[in-house]
Amino acid sequence: MAPASIAGVEAHLPEAAITFDRYHVMAILNRAVEEVRRQEAREGEGLKATRYLWLKNPEHLTVRQRAALRTGKRLDLQTARAYRVKLALRRLWTFSYPKVAARYLTRWYCWATHSQLAPIAEAARTIKRHWDGILAFIRSRITNGIVEGLTSKIKTALKRAYGFKTFANYRTIIYLVAGKLELPTRC
Repeated sequence: MAPASIAGVEAHLPEAAITFDRYHVMAILNRAVEEVRRQEAREGEGLKATRYLWLKNPEHLTVRQRAALRTGKRLDLQTARAYRVKLALRRLWTFSYPKVAARYLTRWYCWATHSQLAPIAEAARTIKRHWDGILAFIRSRITNGIVEGLTSKIKTALKRAYGFKTFANYRTIIYLVAGKLELPTRC
């Protein structure tokens, strides 16, 4: 979602539809929820050691974590309000039709910007700047997870190829690591 990445895609792939996937959008909101929690934790003791309760998806919480989260949500915490805004945005990804998703996102944006939580409002404005790319994901469901995974494998290849003197050798290691080549087991 970085402006430089967007500019690079627009310059080199003018026909491409820029799409922002769920992971990157939710990461923006998770950072905002964490900022609200940190600000509130400085003021009181109730939020110590609760960071991951507010960041994890509810279905991945343990029984003990769910109980702690329920207790936290019952308190009149700004963090609990930020968490509800985050959960509401998670519902966006369940929509199949872009027009319905756009209406939902508009209502969510209004709620988030009027939440009186500065980090949440700033995250909502960031999401508004990338509105078309987010709705493009609703249409295409395309992510860059495969590319990021491949990049990670290539970085691993770079570490393995340390000391090789030519690019050809480096390229060979990339093919071996990322190419899923079937090598013969006998010579």
